[in-house]
Amino acid sequence: MPKDGSAVRLDGQGKPLWLCCELTYRCPLKCPWCNNPLDFDDYRNELTTEEWKRVFHEGRELGSLQLGLTGGEPLMRRDIVELTAYANELGYYTNLITSGIGLDEERLVALKNAGLKQIQLSIQSCDREVTDALVGARAHDLKIEAAHLIKKHGFPMVLNIPVVRQNIERVAEYLEMAAALDVDYLEFANVQYYNWAALNREELLPTREQLERAEAAVKAARERLGQSMTIYFVIPDYYAGRPKACMNGWGAIHFTIAPDGSGLPCQEARIITDMAFPSVRDHDLGWIWHDSPAFNRFRGFEWMKEPCRSCDERSQDFGGCRCQAFLLTGDAANPDPACTRSPDHHLVEAAVADAFRPGRHTRPLVLRRPRAAAPSA
Repeated sequence: MPKDGSAVRLDGQGKPLWLCCELTYRCPLKCPWCNNPLDFDDYRNELTTEEWKRVFHEGRELGSLQLGLTGGEPLMRRDIVELTAYANELGYYTNLITSGIGLDEERLVALKNAGLKQIQLSIQSCDREVTDALVGARAHDLKIEAAHLIKKHGFPMVLNIPVVRQNIERVAEYLEMAAALDVDYLEFANVQYYNWAALNREELLPTREQLERAEAAVKAARERLGQSMTIYFVIPDYYAGRPKACMNGWGAIHFTIAPDGSGLPCQEARIITDMAFPSVRDHDLGWIWHDSPAFNRFRGFEWMKEPCRSCDERSQDFGGCRCQAFLLTGDAANPDPACTRSPDHHLVEAAVADAFRPGRHTRPLVLRRPRAAAPSA
């Protein structure tokens, strides 16, 4: 499939330009593609307000510029306004990544006054029934109301639509919805298959034909809308043929702090169960970023196996996704199976074939819920 045109290449010059702070794993929604761990309910010992402020301060000392406030649902933190204000005082460009649930006008004004710069709002469909069914809650109307409030108060807004088989056929309608909402940036994010999405992969994965129709609709919209709206279409790894430059490379520009204080090279890194990730409660961010074994394990090229080590594209894709390699092959150092050059690419081909094999029994989606109630993966 063609490149999606939304890839970003940055040289952070050794600095974690993007600090992603997962303030909590708590969330009122039950999305079946949630990127939080399957055992998210075990991580209840969240960082305190003062601990998060120390993280923000140390991040700025390291050179972090952009701060993502995410979760779970970050609005479930009572101190979200206080944390936003402190981040603004430190000079961050702050971005709230939210479902919109809990974003009433009073709170939005408080966040605006605290210095919040941008909001990314997720919505799953232009249809109330589809949205509510996918997230396991009556959420659609609240999301649309939140979108209007965000624009009313002058925020740049990214509208994020997780793309799955259940909603991909209505891309043209989503484009109309986004234009009506006066969205600045529209991101069609084909779901990546980790954690809850991996559990539901056979039910969520679109067909190649669906993706091609969706891409055509996006291309037509780009030509029609010009510069009035920036549209991203993120191709799913299972069809791209080459791996993405995941996080612009392991430990290159991206630093995630989990709710319990674990320092992670990306939000999915807990999938790699044979690695220990240090906590900000035990180490400062500088040591975690520069010196910890976890962040140094997959930096550079020396760790790479063939064919990655001698591949002429290694400086473009950095070997692809370490989490995906571990999830599919059991070894995070293996070439990303999304790549057609990988000796394990057949695993991706088999996953696609399994999702559409004749006579396959369709299963209900497994909605996100505490591990005690979740089936074994």
